[in-house]
Amino acid sequence: MLSINSFRQRAYLILLLASLFLLSMRVHAQEGPLETAQPKGITPEEIIKKFADKETEFKQAREQYTYRQDVTVATPEDDGQYREVFDVVFDDKGRRLENVVFAPQNSLQKIQMSPEDLDDIRHRLPFVLTSQEIPEYDILYVGQQQEDELHCYVFDIAPKQIVGKKRYFQGRIWVDDRDFQIVKTYGKTVPDIRKKKGQENLFPKFTTWRQQVDGKYWFPVYTKADDTLHFSTNDVRILEKVKYENYQRFGSNVKITYEGQELNKDQQKNGTQQEPQQTPQQPQK
Repeated sequence: MLSINSFRQRAYLILLLASLFLLSMRVHAQEGPLETAQPKGITPEEIIKKFADKETEFKQAREQYTYRQDVTVATPEDDGQYREVFDVVFDDKGRRLENVVFAPQNSLQKIQMSPEDLDDIRHRLPFVLTSQEIPEYDILYVGQQQEDELHCYVFDIAPKQIVGKKRYFQGRIWVDDRDFQIVKTYGKTVPDIRKKKGQENLFPKFTTWRQQVDGKYWFPVYTKADDTLHFSTNDVRILEKVKYENYQRFGSNVKITYEGQELNKDQQKNGTQQEPQQTPQQPQK
């Protein structure tokens, strides 16, 4: 007989499977056919430069935001589950911190969460390809495709070589043809790690979707993986779900004005003006 905790765990896994299935159906229904025609009025090389510049700007901007990251990793065959919810915040000195708000007991048995797995979840599932990283990759233009209301340029990318213990992304990216920002990625982190004595660290394929935040930047909002890892001893199906929520910009560049004139810093310190009221912008849903 299942205990209450086991029943809840199984129920959560069923809900996770259902949500992944419904999401994949919705995304598939809103994805148009891939057209292999060359872009008009712009070359693939120019597109790459534009989105790499935007990615550099995006990476710097996201470091100024707080948000919540909700992570679930599950192996449905044995009801194993790892879950963690943490807030990315700033302390009173402006340093970025991770504040864990939910971390139940890890019940995974078929796999273990390695340091590389945790690092991927935090830093590589929301894949970013900046101008500095472009020379490390082979980037191939494959066509154009509609994603929801967005018309996108599509590229396949792979690392030119694996250097040391550095981790890379290999897969496909979709670039919005208006903002020249990556709005979707599909692929996996590479390389898989196979050591002597049968130690294996394999990584699933995943898809990450982005949405526009504050009317300017396309930030990651959802990552899912549903893949089978082929270990030398057995195959293990793995589900991953990562939600990025409640993006809020830390700090402000608000200009303070008095009677229609912008005040300089000395005037602000002397301060005859009323304290400005700032209404933070909410992320678009």
